Amino acid sequence: MTDPMTAVLLIAHGSRRAEANADLHQLAQQLATTDAYAMVEVAYLELTTPTIADGGRRCVQRGASRVLMMPYFLSAGMHVVQDLEAARQTLATEFPHVEFRLCPPLGLHPLMTQIVLDRLQEAQ
Repeated sequence: MTDPMTAVLLIAHGSRRAEANADLHQLAQQLATTDAYAMVEVAYLELTTPTIADGGRRCVQRGASRVLMMPYFLSAGMHVVQDLEAARQTLATEFPHVEFRLCPPLGLHPLMTQIVLDRLQEAQ
């Protein structure tokens, strides 16, 4: 396990469809079972709750001194570059004793090719 005071805040866009939002909760549960991080929370940029501010506050309430803000986004578009960075700055101002670090989006990670191939195979 990494530092027990480090939290992971998984951030997705958010949807009006509960089924779409459930994916992030399922991912959080799967990540939590790995014991890689003591605290895993979810948040959404818009359209549903908890908000990013709520998720960040929950991490702090649970005792985090460092929060890794993981965008569940495929690319570094405007939401990641501007909106999530603005949310990070707001949380850092509200909790100056806590480090809020915005991680890169999923993007072109080397495993993404295999994921795309797997999904293509499922469609055949």
